[in-house]
Amino acid sequence: MQEQLIEFKYYLTSEKMVSKNTVASYAKDIENYLNYLENYRMIDDVSFIKSDDITNFLAFLKKYHYTSASMSRALSSIKAFHKYLLQEKLVKTNVALLVDTPKIDKKLPVVLTVDEIMLLLDKTDTSTPLGFRNQLMFELDYACGLRVSELINLKITDLHMTSKMMSVKGKGSKDRLLPIHDYALKKIRDYLINIRPQILKNSKDTGYLFLNSRGEQMTRQAYFKILKQTAQEVGITKEISPHTIRHSYATHLLENGVDLRLIQELLGHEDISTTQIYTHISQSKLKEVYNSAHPRQKNNGGI
Repeated sequence: MQEQLIEFKYYLTSEKMVSKNTVASYAKDIENYLNYLENYRMIDDVSFIKSDDITNFLAFLKKYHYTSASMSRALSSIKAFHKYLLQEKLVKTNVALLVDTPKIDKKLPVVLTVDEIMLLLDKTDTSTPLGFRNQLMFELDYACGLRVSELINLKITDLHMTSKMMSVKGKGSKDRLLPIHDYALKKIRDYLINIRPQILKNSKDTGYLFLNSRGEQMTRQAYFKILKQTAQEVGITKEISPHTIRHSYATHLLENGVDLRLIQELLGHEDISTTQIYTHISQSKLKEVYNSAHPRQKNNGGI
């Protein structure tokens, strides 16, 4: 079955043209799944797998405190794997079709207020080249609502300064054009002319916009560490991640009247239902404001 996993990875890369991160995620899920089948169900051939085996695997994950979201993602990988097996005529039926997706607990993402975002953007120490780079990463992330992978994979050639636009390669290698506001453009120009050459030093220039202290491409782990440390330094107490800025960007646009369909396009969401989580955040904020502002509501404990 491990050979089929290798072929599945090749299929995802060459035929489905999915991103490296998605392939790695699917492969990890299927590797765990196959290991479970071999070690706990004594199955060594995909044709012997039944829908009950998949259900039992999900119960196994739940036993080890996997979240409903993680279980749902694992099942998506398994369904894709079994669809592939049927397509390649390695099995006669797709047993994964009989398994229902676990109900995901809706957990609202952490969102920074406008004041907290301004703290991050205005109070970051820019007195050093790396500090200036850090502030620009936050600035551009908030300006365009980027995923962390989109931010660190930006190349100088993706910037269209004259038209004030930026090309971004999103999930599944899907390109989208995003507007950049004037303040961010000014910071980018300053960075490209005065700051980036100092960080690059004598390293080989691979064209990535954001570089680490060795002049190499910024990694997602390094960006997460920089963001977390800077947030603490400027006095933000919320537990944040790189995605927090993206969530804040979308929420602030929605609160200022931007249409949900346009936000969907800006974020690169394929399905509007993914974007709709921001309406829940706005409703939550609305209740909070109402509870704190209405005299009768304050006296009666809120909604």
